[in-house]
Amino acid sequence: MAWHPYGDSLFAAYTADGKDNQVSIINLNATKKRVTFLDEKPHVRGIVNSIIFMPWDDLCFATGGSDHAVIMWSEKEGGIGWKPKTLHRNLHTSAVMGVAGMQQKNIVLSAGADKRIVGYDLRFGRADFKHQLDSKAMGVLPNPADFNLFMVQTGTPEKQLRLFDIRIRQTELHAFGWKQESSESQSALINQTWSPDGLYIASGSVDPRFHIFDIRYNRSEPLQSVPAHSKRVFKAAWHPSWPLVVSISSDLHIGLHKLMQ
Repeated sequence: MAWHPYGDSLFAAYTADGKDNQVSIINLNATKKRVTFLDEKPHVRGIVNSIIFMPWDDLCFATGGSDHAVIMWSEKEGGIGWKPKTLHRNLHTSAVMGVAGMQQKNIVLSAGADKRIVGYDLRFGRADFKHQLDSKAMGVLPNPADFNLFMVQTGTPEKQLRLFDIRIRQTELHAFGWKQESSESQSALINQTWSPDGLYIASGSVDPRFHIFDIRYNRSEPLQSVPAHSKRVFKAAWHPSWPLVVSISSDLHIGLHKLMQ
């Protein structure tokens, strides 16, 4: 799911199987018909794994699917509906697990289960760069403060997070990770979030805790590991102005955590 930049609606992605609608919109200001479905169905099969709005002035969002495709959705003229455009279907050889837009450039990042990161340049309509990893990529997250940095979630134990700089091609800046106790497998349901200042990143885990990393230091282990729940933690999200982290878990609880300064 993804919030509209105006904060008044929530967009959700589904599946391309069974000819079902692939994107829905929940309008929080509507009094009668709060949920609508987009008629367009650009993905051809499988789950639509990722949906995210681009950080640009022109309103648009991207979806990445199990059909290897990345689709850009732009607002139709008059603001009624959304028009999809296929950016690429052949740059990944497996499912696209995550998509994101770079703030300072019209580049759409996509992370694939084929161990590949692709940066697609909208200006020229082609791939600007590709990174080949040693394990599957399950998500990509640009830094909110330094627009050249982005983090990739991978399937390698103790090296689950990889930091990249868009200015340095084919080079991994650093790897972060943690030891897993309950399972060696990785899950695409586990997500990461940046702190508002872009210095820290928080990650859920298959264990009942979330981890916090400081990207300023050349250390791979977590700065803090917070025992937060009784089951796996899907996500830990930073409050935009207070030193708080909100976590959500498969134990059906939401946690609110005050961090030490």
